[in-house]
Formats: sequence, structure tokens, C-alpha cells
Amino acid sequence: MQMSDSREIKASPKAVWEAILNPEVLKECIPGCTEVTGSPSEGFEATVTQKIGPVKATFKGAVSLSNIVEGKTVTLSGEGKGGPAGFAKGGAVVSLEPIPNGTKLTYDVEASVGGKLAQLGSRIIDGVAKKMADEFFTRFQETVEGPAQESESDVQESVAVTPEAGEGEKKKGWFKRLLG
Repeated sequence: MQMSDSREIKASPKAVWEAILNPEVLKECIPGCTEVTGSPSEGFEATVTQKIGPVKATFKGAVSLSNIVEGKTVTLSGEGKGGPAGFAKGGAVVSLEPIPNGTKLTYDVEASVGGKLAQLGSRIIDGVAKKMADEFFTRFQETVEGPAQESESDVQESVAVTPEAGEGEKKKGWFKRLLG
């Protein structure tokens, strides 16, 4: 299964790059993920629980990073074993490009499965894989950008209700607070 898409993220390429290499961000964004450990140089190990059709499995796997061009592109390759359910493996080429309002993130994903999962049929597998990729990049975008911008009247009401927030101060997502 192959798919490609892009997202416009309202954050600098540097912030997006740091997020894509951060294990805590990956844990928050990967659907069903319970653990991510490791580093970009050594690779990551992850535990993910997913229900695909009638099959529910916990996958333990490793993700390695290659073809790294700092701040521009990275290839993520991984393989997970789900015990009797089978295995999943795949990769994604993620590219970043500065745009006027932030960063354009483009991804090309390729995935395959084996074992009981492969018996479910390509239509089910492709649908689940597309849904997971969409959910990952939606969560990633929300994590990097922070909460949706509030209208000016909402901000004024928020300031009136919570004076300690400071007048005109906008709320940031946890990742943006981490960066500064």
C-alpha cells in the first residue's frame, strides 16, 4: 500500500523538524501508541496497540531514521511484530519546505502486512493504514501548532475569566511551550 499527502503547518521548519525527531511527540501522535523510546541517531522502539478489523494486536517494533538532510527531509523505516496477528512494516519519506505561513510537510508512505493481518484483505488494510496516517499527521499538526486560534472575543472572555493568563496572551500547545 502506498499513499502520499501534504500538510501546511503553522510553525517554523525548525519547530516541525524538532517535533518529528522527538519521541514524546511521536508517542502523542501515533494512534494506539503506549511507549516510544530511543533517539534519532540510534532509532526508536515503540509499542502500539491496534484493532484492524476483527484482529487486535500489540505491536512491538523499531523505527530507524536514514537519508537525513537536517531540517529538510528524513526517511523513517520500521517493522513491528504483533505475535500471532502477524507483522507490519513500512516507511515514510517526510520532506519539509518553508512556506509564507509556516511549513509544508509532505509525506510518501509505503506499508505492508503479513500473517493473520494479511488475510483480512487489502481493502481493509489499506483503509486502516490511510486512517492511521491521516490521524498521525492530524495529531502531529495539532501538537506542533497548539490549540486552534480563538476569536478575539473568546480571548477577551478567557482573559476576563483567568486574569493570571495576562492580557492578550494566547495559549500555546505543550510542544510550543517546550520550545520557548
